[in-house]
Amino acid sequence: MSQLVAGESLISVLGVVYVHKKTSDGGDIYLTSFGLPHEELLALENWYEPKWFKERRERLCGTSSVYKVPTKQVSGRSLELVVKNCRVGEDVPFETRTLIEFINAEFNSPWEEFALVMEMREGRFGSPSVRIATQEPLAIYVPPERMQIWQSGRSQSKINRIVARHPGIDLDILRQYKLIYGWIKGKNVVQVLEAVGQSGEDLNQALKPLSEKAMSDMEQKGFVVADMKPVHIIIGEEELKVVESAENGQAAAALLNNAVQQGRFSIVDYELLLRTPSYEEQVSLTRRHSYHEDQRDRFLTMPLPAHLRHTEVMGVPYVFGHAESTGGKLWVVGGNPRLFDYFLPERWRRTHAWKLSEQSEVFYTFTKDYVHIVWKTSRVGEAPECDDGSARSRAVRELGYNSPFEEFAIAHDLSNKGIPTVYIRAIYATGSVKLERSGDARRFESHASWVGPDGELILREDRNYITIRGYFNGLDSWVAKQRGHLCRPFDLEQAVGKQVLKQGEAQEIYAHTLKRLERAGYDGSLLEHNDILVALHPEGNLLQDENGRIHARICNLELIKRN
Repeated sequence: MSQLVAGESLISVLGVVYVHKKTSDGGDIYLTSFGLPHEELLALENWYEPKWFKERRERLCGTSSVYKVPTKQVSGRSLELVVKNCRVGEDVPFETRTLIEFINAEFNSPWEEFALVMEMREGRFGSPSVRIATQEPLAIYVPPERMQIWQSGRSQSKINRIVARHPGIDLDILRQYKLIYGWIKGKNVVQVLEAVGQSGEDLNQALKPLSEKAMSDMEQKGFVVADMKPVHIIIGEEELKVVESAENGQAAAALLNNAVQQGRFSIVDYELLLRTPSYEEQVSLTRRHSYHEDQRDRFLTMPLPAHLRHTEVMGVPYVFGHAESTGGKLWVVGGNPRLFDYFLPERWRRTHAWKLSEQSEVFYTFTKDYVHIVWKTSRVGEAPECDDGSARSRAVRELGYNSPFEEFAIAHDLSNKGIPTVYIRAIYATGSVKLERSGDARRFESHASWVGPDGELILREDRNYITIRGYFNGLDSWVAKQRGHLCRPFDLEQAVGKQVLKQGEAQEIYAHTLKRLERAGYDGSLLEHNDILVALHPEGNLLQDENGRIHARICNLELIKRN
């Protein structure tokens, strides 16, 4: 982007750099490198002014929410746009999912769609002689208002599933996202063939090699579209002139086929664009390897892009930034900005999750970047539900639940003192407002002096907080080198039940852990057996520490306090 922009307006999401601007209606627009030269034309008043848009939009054939619309003339220039509503969160039509490989297909988020389109345009995978042309992704526009569920067209059952799995972060799917692409001058191959008199079975036979060629080229470059149709194949104006000059329909069809077979076509419609399994595997191995390398170097302070900030909270260094897709905030442990994208909510919030606890919202998932994580909804502000009259219940009520920042500070300090805890990765604050009232305001009061780089309180009573930890399947240094089976974690209670440990061994590990905490200046008396992990090595033996003891790791930090 050679155009002069304010550094603070630059953001990077999933590898794509945007210039972020507020729109005249109070919304947000994110301009890509293709859109920035047309910034003035893409101002809302020049294409989305209600009367202009309603009168000049043209619904594209076979679509319900994709429109072609020209911009107004600005300094003698105009631009033809394709504007589509993002359908993330909606159910994919049944006919799209009839093929078994697409049975779990979901609409891409706007950031994922643009990232995949940019990646396909670059064409680094596969044969260098094959190139896939696309529309230019210009901008993402996010209106300021939120929709009601009935307005969104999104599945109530899908929303309910997200609510159940991801409390507090569901409401971002009620935001509208409008993706803006440049219009490709030309026609789709169905229009071309129909214009020269093809119909019925003749049309289907003429379309078959065109679709096969387009899908083959995409597959060679590592991509597939779950709902690929002939109308997604576009022939440009120059090729059209040649085809339309033919003497008859048969000759025109032959010229069209020749153009497509030589790769002179473009692909449109990317909301179900996916990587092929082979390319996805290559990307995942690269991403996962890079992730572990970056985690190894997470505490090295590195230069940041303009949209991120270094900050420190309670002795823990973070890279801080906003999650543009949800309006939330993200604190990623360490000083390495390359780790930030791995923990954006769209990388883990819609992947399948396994609940790990009956007592709290703790889930294990395998992210879109093939990283094992555990995420947990913080109970900060909740009044502990302990009414059995025991000394432990009274102690829990007196202490209250630690904030996520306190949990991470404790874990960081304990790690520095040689006491293993789960690997702390990131803290995510939701953009949506928390619906339930807090029953214990003490942490919000004690954190009132902690302000983030954006000038706002880091701990807000009207937001939900989610902590993201590494799934303990071995030491980071060991896991980074593995390609086969990893360690399997058990809490002490599970380990006894599965006969991995004897009851006496579990009790000894528990007592030893509490003694180590006491020597380090902490009170761990409220820990329970299911708050401490051991790990079973793939070879069948329990993981041991450098002293030959069974390696034990604290996995719950919400009720540990400093002495």
